[in-house]
Amino acid sequence: MTEALHRLFNTRREFHAALLEGFGEIARVGCREVWLSDEDFADWPLNSPDVIELLTRWAQSHRRLTLIARGFDEVARRHPRWVEWRRQWSHVVECRANEEAAVGEIPTLLLAPGVVAVRLFDRVNFRGSLSRDPADWVRHRELIDAVSQRSVEAFPPTILGI
Repeated sequence: MTEALHRLFNTRREFHAALLEGFGEIARVGCREVWLSDEDFADWPLNSPDVIELLTRWAQSHRRLTLIARGFDEVARRHPRWVEWRRQWSHVVECRANEEAAVGEIPTLLLAPGVVAVRLFDRVNFRGSLSRDPADWVRHRELIDAVSQRSVEAFPPTILGI
């Protein structure tokens, strides 16, 4: 059975299902790099035990997960399981902030080049697509690169006391 190159979604539940499917493909295939970007990740299911389990299956020392956001306050507040997972896997996870990006400039996107992309085009109505189209991977990577170039390291895995 051949999977469709594109599948549209129109609800928050379908967005979460597409992300879970994307994380599942990443864990199964074992791609080298994964990019997650969003204004704040507030509407992502990063605290889900299923997401944590899939990321754990994917994570290995030669892999890289990069998150790009305007800031990470919502991640710390809403996703404690992911924050704890990140502490354990900090050697493969990099968090970057782009506080100067214009509103809407940071795409809501999961990108695993060569595997899958999940892009939310309309954050209010949760309209987007899951794509296995190489042309989309190239376009999405260009978006990520543009935002990433103006970002700085942020959200350290541990806070050191004085």
